[in-house]
Amino acid sequence: MPHTLIRAQGLSEPISHYSDAVRAGTTVYVSGQGAFDAQGRLVGRGDVVGQTRQVLDNMKIALAAAGGSLDDVVKVTVYLADVADRPQVNKVRQEYFGANKPASTLIGINEFALDGMLIEIEAVAVLQGGR
Repeated sequence: MPHTLIRAQGLSEPISHYSDAVRAGTTVYVSGQGAFDAQGRLVGRGDVVGQTRQVLDNMKIALAAAGGSLDDVVKVTVYLADVADRPQVNKVRQEYFGANKPASTLIGINEFALDGMLIEIEAVAVLQGGR
């Protein structure tokens, strides 16, 4: 199946060889999003809630560039520096996803690609109505 590489305006340049998202038919694979602004600066250093908000805002930008939204997300994988932050992250997820409850995996990790990251989230979305 052919696929389309998505480069979302408003996200910082990728730090290595990947796309912000890839669309294959009605499925969108969103690369792991970190808490970076459009200029690549870390947002919310030391603040997992602030970083989670930035991560999900970035995910919304990537999904919109592919023709979708958070309502289309069917699966997320959450990477946390401290799994004890899960309750705080979950509150933000509830705000952003609302009634949508995507399948989810949570993984605690020792080190992220860039210093200061506390969270990274990747997602799979299926666009509704064949958009």
